[in-house]
Amino acid sequence: MNLFEKIFNYQVMSRLDETGAFTITSHERAWLKTMLEHPAAADAFSAETREKLRALLQPEQSLDLGDRFREKAKSKEKHVYHPLISPIRRIMLEQAGMRMTFRTKGGRLQTEQSGFPYKLEYSMVKREWYLLWYHLRHHTLMSTKLQTIVSVSPRPLDERAVAIILTDIAKIIESRKETAVIEVIPLYNKELSRILYAFSCFEKEVEYSDERETYRIKLTFQLEEREYVLSKLRFLGKRVRIVEGEYMRNRMLESTWRALARYGKDES
Repeated sequence: MNLFEKIFNYQVMSRLDETGAFTITSHERAWLKTMLEHPAAADAFSAETREKLRALLQPEQSLDLGDRFREKAKSKEKHVYHPLISPIRRIMLEQAGMRMTFRTKGGRLQTEQSGFPYKLEYSMVKREWYLLWYHLRHHTLMSTKLQTIVSVSPRPLDERAVAIILTDIAKIIESRKETAVIEVIPLYNKELSRILYAFSCFEKEVEYSDERETYRIKLTFQLEEREYVLSKLRFLGKRVRIVEGEYMRNRMLESTWRALARYGKDES
């Protein structure tokens, strides 16, 4: 490709980016047409959007997967896309409140609870969707599995009420934050990128000391994420150590004592 072609391509891509448009290949169009036939497509798209996509993709050939893939026996399938995601997202985009009926862990039904949907989260470990929402009566931030939600309907809220709720949510999230400072053992400085990748989903600051030739990582996370951080620290093993964060240090000491006890060593 010569210089003029590169300049032209750059201008075209810049214009597309400015208008919010993007290009897709024929293979991607064929894949999308095939996926629209999947039963989960009815939950992922509204009926109007689905029909519009089908009309646009009518000239395309569907992918022939029959001769290439064979499905064998499997465990019960958990769909990544949940049917309640679309209605909840619409309520969130409109910054409206909601009335929700859901089941507790004990199976009790909580009916017509008034709340404000704040965030949808997906757990890669449990392969489940969670709704983080603000309870308008109790003024608390709650997390509920989508599979336990029976029904959700919008509830109008004025702009002033939404502003107050968002301020309250920000205060709650700030109060739940915890920090820990993790030091990388100098012998493993060359593995810094791997260590940082382990904590990629957390807010962090990295400092380097020329005098000690050590990296220190300051992690900021929510209280309910403690166990996940601890699991990452155990995975990294002797590469890191906690230098600040009393609770985290005590938990790692407890894990060490238990491990030593399995091999006949006392806590001393």
